Amino acid sequence: MIPSIKAPGHNTRGLLAYLYGPGRHDEHLDPHIVASFSPLGLRDPGRDPQATLTQLARILDEPVNLRNSGFGKKVTDHVWHCPVRAAPGDRYLSDAEWGEIARRIVHAAGIAPDRDPHGCRWIAVRHADDHIHILATTVREDGRRPKLHNSGKRAQAEARAIEKELGLHQVQPGDRTGERRRTQAEMHKADRLGWQQTSRDWLRDRIRDAIPHTTNAEELLAYLQADGIEVKIRRFPSGDLQGYAVGRPGDTNAKGEQIYIPGSKIAPDLSLPKLQARLTAGTPEEHPTARRNRPSTSWQRTTDALDTLYQHLTEDTAGAGDGDGALAQAQITALGDIINATAQTAPQELRAELRAATRAFARAQRSQVRADHQAAADLRRAARDIIHAGDGPDGNALTVMIAALVWAAILTSRWHQARGHAQQAQAAQQAVQHLQTAYDQAATEQLAALTHRRPKPEITNTLAGDVRSAVPDHAQRILADPNWPALATVLADAQALGHQPRHLLQEAAARRELTTARQPAKVLLGRIQHTSRNPERNLAAEAARRRSPAAIALGVRTAAPTDPAVVPTAAARTTPNRSR
Repeated sequence: MIPSIKAPGHNTRGLLAYLYGPGRHDEHLDPHIVASFSPLGLRDPGRDPQATLTQLARILDEPVNLRNSGFGKKVTDHVWHCPVRAAPGDRYLSDAEWGEIARRIVHAAGIAPDRDPHGCRWIAVRHADDHIHILATTVREDGRRPKLHNSGKRAQAEARAIEKELGLHQVQPGDRTGERRRTQAEMHKADRLGWQQTSRDWLRDRIRDAIPHTTNAEELLAYLQADGIEVKIRRFPSGDLQGYAVGRPGDTNAKGEQIYIPGSKIAPDLSLPKLQARLTAGTPEEHPTARRNRPSTSWQRTTDALDTLYQHLTEDTAGAGDGDGALAQAQITALGDIINATAQTAPQELRAELRAATRAFARAQRSQVRADHQAAADLRRAARDIIHAGDGPDGNALTVMIAALVWAAILTSRWHQARGHAQQAQAAQQAVQHLQTAYDQAATEQLAALTHRRPKPEITNTLAGDVRSAVPDHAQRILADPNWPALATVLADAQALGHQPRHLLQEAAARRELTTARQPAKVLLGRIQHTSRNPERNLAAEAARRRSPAAIALGVRTAAPTDPAVVPTAAARTTPNRSR
């Protein structure tokens, strides 16, 4: 149940005309009063043919007019409007139940406290099954103004209590870091102009898309201007940025003037100070040796960078990490940029689900925990790598990375749950669902190819023994998974590169718990593919293989593969080089 307090108005008669009218799409049916300030009731224009909207407006405005007839500053914007809507799956509520809900909301908001004979005048009008509109005039009977500070927060708290008592859908409590809801005016304007999104939503997506492309606020604003977005910049006398506002081309007011929306009103984390803190945190300089040892593609480098996120989120969720959560929150924010960058560069058939994951995860990027963005420099650099990479997603590297993003989003949801961030945890879980769908789409062809070239039965049996030894608690589920033949192929390929299947399985299971996995073989497959394709791991594995007694006896001195994405053929894996 959502009480949504609107901006104050000044025309009581005009709001009554809307509440008792047919609605913009003829959706108002049988409008009538279900509760009011008067214990004896009021004449209802919806049920009494002799009652008029003007008479009802005059009754509600009487304390306002009485105060304004005296000396002092006149009261304006005195109309308080609060729709209260039930969830789509909630049961039908009677007029008596809606009336009691209205009384509790006006009491909690401070409009008309219980047992206060001098409260404001109000009515609750019902013109649909699933919601009511509460209208009040904000001058008390004694001429004073009500105390409405934090009235929205108090009304929301009362709505949570009502949901529990009436057995309704329980809305997750917020922490004031959510985005502003679309207004009726915004939605009707978008519908009138044929836009798929409101201007605020459209601008929000464009700003978030620009973040992985830039390293500071100046670059971000220049990128938006180059993208065709109207940008208004405010500067201090020194020339430094003071603020910004953006406008959607074609979004004008009645005078034909461009409408600009400040970044802070588009989303809380898109204000200029938040963007500056997020973008200008310094990126540590990489040592040349470390650069040479990095994986060859941006997709593999990003999957490596996500390993640090696994560690910090897991430790912090268990209570062993940083106490204030600043490091974990910064990495979650950067994770959202990586998901966004992936959506922008992935193949077209995957972008719809990845876009949906980006929008859902945006809510998980914000909480009351102050992020230490300096600590997430590696992840932000990984997002920029994906955007600016010229190599594109090679082979199955994209599939492996989406699998890593699924697990990162699951850990994000658990981290928020552990800290009581209900809305953020739910948003992260929604992103998980979209990412899993994208992974299933991306991996279908690859899994079929791996299954087609499954190892011989004797090799498969040996690998099954490695599974029982490495992960005994989940071995039965892994071997029964339809993706086990594909996993066996990946393990055989990794063994040909010099890896030990048992060690790879143990490491993969340590990084990704399998109890909650839908298909444990598929989960292990993605992780092992990344590990076995890492050039640094391959060099070490190849060196170990060449030092093994069997390799020395055969005189094998094969060089490490130059391209980790190349999988040896069956002949190369089974036939020694007799010429050497």
